[in-house]
Amino acid sequence: MKVKMILPAIMEAGNPLFRAIKYSLFPPLGLATLAAYLNADDEVELIDQHVEKLNTDDQPDLVIIQVYITNAYRAYKIADKYRNKGVHVAMGGLHVTSCPEEALQHADSIFSGPGEQTFPEFLHDFRNRQPRKIYAAPKFRCIKNHPPIRRELIKRQKYLVPNTMIVSRGCIHHCDFCYKDAFFKGGNSFYTKTLDHILTDIDRLPGKHLYFLDDHLFADYNLMSDLFREMKGMNRVFQGAATVKSIIQGDLIEKAADAGMKSVFVGFETFSPENLRENNKLQNLNHEYETAVRRLQSLGIMINGSFVFGMDNDDKDVFKRTVDWGIEHSLTTATYHILTPYPGTPLHSRMKASGRIITENWDLYNTRNTVFQPVKLSPEELEEGYWWSYNEFYKWNNIIRSSLKLEGTERRFRQLLYTGAWKKFEWLWKIIINTGTLQYTLPILEYVLSGKEKITLKELKKLILAKT
Repeated sequence: MKVKMILPAIMEAGNPLFRAIKYSLFPPLGLATLAAYLNADDEVELIDQHVEKLNTDDQPDLVIIQVYITNAYRAYKIADKYRNKGVHVAMGGLHVTSCPEEALQHADSIFSGPGEQTFPEFLHDFRNRQPRKIYAAPKFRCIKNHPPIRRELIKRQKYLVPNTMIVSRGCIHHCDFCYKDAFFKGGNSFYTKTLDHILTDIDRLPGKHLYFLDDHLFADYNLMSDLFREMKGMNRVFQGAATVKSIIQGDLIEKAADAGMKSVFVGFETFSPENLRENNKLQNLNHEYETAVRRLQSLGIMINGSFVFGMDNDDKDVFKRTVDWGIEHSLTTATYHILTPYPGTPLHSRMKASGRIITENWDLYNTRNTVFQPVKLSPEELEEGYWWSYNEFYKWNNIIRSSLKLEGTERRFRQLLYTGAWKKFEWLWKIIINTGTLQYTLPILEYVLSGKEKITLKELKKLILAKT
């Protein structure tokens, strides 16, 4: 059987403002995970349209498309083209789960919720020429015994961070604006792999750097405590995401640092307790953000802080206050978002019921456009404040000022290099990506994360050549 698995590019790909590096970071691990359920003699092709061209002139037996909200319209066009040729098209992903009726207009079969348990069932039905229209994830979900991810299908050289991992599915928290939370409705919303399974995955990955894509890496204390103990001494460096609460409480962050954690994504989101309560972000309530920042910086862990603008208690001052706080506390990077009421979330239901949704053009649901009516801001003020925040935080003088607040020349240099490279050299990233040399920048990332005090040009050249 000939199978084609496709991750369509978001609709703004090709736009002059499109950040090519952002979509060249991680390979489509979800599709590679499902590919593991195919037979050994099946011919499989995995295409990520963000980093390679998609040819639709072929005639596979089966096309699998991963759909999220900002690639939905492009996904539908691809699906329609294949279906017009008589190819069976199956779709899954966040948007399909949230809008199944819409997806069914463009697919022969759809998957609702996580697909590890329904995809094998679909394959059995398809091979017997009896595929159903809808495959819904069961209430009880498990990833403890799924086969090894088909990493050989991933074109590693096209990604800055090819060594991605997921040790869990879902999250123990249920924020009202979280798109992924809607994906796990109808069953257990958090579950993990076994320790042995995780360690086997790590052993399969070459190089030094790992990136854990879990929504909340520290959610299972016992599992992660055991994992970090096993990882200590592996000489790995890794990045992941954690909550403010999990950083402040307990000793897991210290164990992570000892195991090689060098950077963490933290969802601060808002400084307003009222905003936190209204959006069910209760894990951030009654916790001092400054305490989390000090603890991370004392361990030498860089911080990517996430913030959301446009909640009901946000006024015109929220942008400057948020940016100033990030600079004052030396956040390595800041990720800003405009509040977005994704379909399937409690936030969308509330705004829909109150008539506050102003567009359902899914291309605009990218956290950079205002798609609802804010309470204390106009849509235009919200967008202007969002762009101002990015421009202000990443001004060279603010990057330098923030870096100088850290202790030690080496840490200041690391922060300056990491922050500047992420936002100030977009033109250089595009050249690197277009010339196919992205893989050779990974040693530089590893060097910055590792925190070596000195490195010679000869050593750096050796590191880069080792990737060829």
